[in-house]
Amino acid sequence: MRTRLLVVLVTLALAVVAAFAVPLLISTAEQRTQQLVIGRSADVDRFVVLAQQAVDSRDAGALTADANRYAELYGEAVVVVNAQRVPLVQAGGMTAAEPAVHALVEATMRNEPAPKVEQLTPWSGEPALFARPVGTGTRVAGVVVLRASVAAATADVADRWSAIGAGALLVAVVFVLLAVLLAHWMLRPLTELEAGVLAVASGHRAQVRERAGPGELRSLARLFNRMSDAVLESAEQQHQLVADASHQLRNPMAALRLRVDGLAPHIDEEAQKTYRATVSEVERLEKLLDGLLALALAESTATRLAAGAAEDEPCDLPSVLSERVDAWRPAADKAGAKIVPADGHSEPVLVRCSEGQLAEILDVLLDNAVHYAGRGATITARWSTDPAAGTATLSVADDGPGLSTEDRERAVRRFWRGGGEGAPRGTGLGLAIASQHVRTRDGRLELHAVEPHGLDVRVVLPLAEEDA
Repeated sequence: MRTRLLVVLVTLALAVVAAFAVPLLISTAEQRTQQLVIGRSADVDRFVVLAQQAVDSRDAGALTADANRYAELYGEAVVVVNAQRVPLVQAGGMTAAEPAVHALVEATMRNEPAPKVEQLTPWSGEPALFARPVGTGTRVAGVVVLRASVAAATADVADRWSAIGAGALLVAVVFVLLAVLLAHWMLRPLTELEAGVLAVASGHRAQVRERAGPGELRSLARLFNRMSDAVLESAEQQHQLVADASHQLRNPMAALRLRVDGLAPHIDEEAQKTYRATVSEVERLEKLLDGLLALALAESTATRLAAGAAEDEPCDLPSVLSERVDAWRPAADKAGAKIVPADGHSEPVLVRCSEGQLAEILDVLLDNAVHYAGRGATITARWSTDPAAGTATLSVADDGPGLSTEDRERAVRRFWRGGGEGAPRGTGLGLAIASQHVRTRDGRLELHAVEPHGLDVRVVLPLAEEDA
């Protein structure tokens, strides 16, 4: 937008400057041309008078002397012929036999008007020819031809045009600077508002200056700042509500668990099935509370980073992956699944994610693979890097039943659980927590199908910048 506005303003400014400068240039050239014509016409008229006297007295001495002095003084040639086309005077190196002079003499003898002197420009170089008949009416007794140099006149035009051009350039520069300042004054608030909108959309706090630009933009900036504060406050209250509710429920849940565990010795055989179902539901509620706390923590971390807090130290992806694979191998063996670890690595691969968050993300991915892939499934954990894109990709794939296209789209939603009848009863928060952690680090979590069956969960994280 800035470029378009500058183009419009600069074009308008240059058009205004040109509208004043061009007529002034033309007027200056016409004025100097007219001065040349008037001056040389007066000289020609004087030679006409002398030529008439020479024809009447049959003595061209005075005419010849005056023409020679004129040629020496001004460097311009003069030719005078009588009615019989016989040269009376040829001074300054011009002769009556020259084609241009001869044609002009013949035309003047016929009382044809002399050709108009073309308007002078700085690059004009051809001398101008002036001619007058000697005599009056139809009695033409001769012709006076003067060849005037235009060098001095063109030099004057060039000087005046240079002055006008310099002035026009100075005015154009001033107009361009004013256009730049005007565009900056008008568009800087819009640029700040655009950056603020992008920041709010990303979960950041954004405040723009309220005293910049036109009044309409200042009013818009004030409204935007209020909106930004309201949006961030609402998000913080939502996160705090989830965290407080989860935390406040832990104590009653712990007390309920103690009471349920205390009932174990007093439950008879007939009530054991109901008792075990109750214990299972209590455990599920505990996991749900833990998941809500983890989700609230992930969202508060996103808010903290968005507000400009320093990021945590990066971690080595292969090392964390190897550690978590070793930690989950017993659970996989118990579930009848096999975890295939990634190949070893010689150099660290640092990603912009804390070690704790990456471990939590891997725990979610491995937990889902172990419990949902099924007995006999093979789980592959691997990683790769894309230096051109500046990212590293972590993949946990299995050859289990997988998910349908619709289920893959819903899998990262809160409280969504898949697997059908007989599947483990999770909280439905695992992938939502992992996805929140990944988005917090400007990454993405993707679910892909594996042929012929299975699920591949990929986490793309940005590589950490190396210290200079």
